Amino acid sequence: MIRAQAALETRMLLRHGEQLLLTVVIPALLLVLFSTVDVVETGGGPPVDFLAPGILALAVLSTAFTGQAISTGFERRYGVLKRLALSPLPRWALMAAKTCSVLVIEVLQVALLATVALLLGWSPRGGLLPAALLLVLGTAAFSGLGLLLAGTVRAEATLAAANLIFVLLLVGGGVIVPLGKFPGAVQSVLELLPIAALSGGLRDVLQHGAGMPWGDLCVLAVWAAAGLAAAARWFRWE
Repeated sequence: MIRAQAALETRMLLRHGEQLLLTVVIPALLLVLFSTVDVVETGGGPPVDFLAPGILALAVLSTAFTGQAISTGFERRYGVLKRLALSPLPRWALMAAKTCSVLVIEVLQVALLATVALLLGWSPRGGLLPAALLLVLGTAAFSGLGLLLAGTVRAEATLAAANLIFVLLLVGGGVIVPLGKFPGAVQSVLELLPIAALSGGLRDVLQHGAGMPWGDLCVLAVWAAAGLAAAARWFRWE
């Protein structure tokens, strides 16, 4: 059931042009823009080395949280989820299927963004396993939070909240603006956000060649467990 529902969810995501704009085009444009125009202080080295890991984190945020929250919210509004509730598919299986479909889309995202970054002169370091673990845990965390939002709030409010959160995390999550630019107290809070853990962990691995980023992985694991558990508990079909 999960495999069939995940395949259906993936096809539905690929058919929505506005979702592809949010999940693929915007991150790619941001990567090209900030890598070629000197508007953000990224420290020493080529700007793309700093920006590429953050843009990969942004792609996960846009797909697993923003895009999924909006699409699921309107599915709930139009009665799609109500009909699914009458099927043998349990609530946890629906969430698992949606998370799996997001992972499929993210493979395409990562391939595209990595290609664009390499063409811009990106020189990634570190191992693929730590980066893959960060991306999977980040996906689980944002997927749980997106489903929680979509399953508890009206579709119109979900649309507004998801986009607002996306913009706020883009600015304050270490994606483009380094967290070191913020005051110390604010920085300590921002470091606990899942987007900061994901972008910071990817940057440590892919830019600085660090080993397994256990601290960032733990932050993402806590957010993933809390988000998915809360979504499974409070998600409403209608």
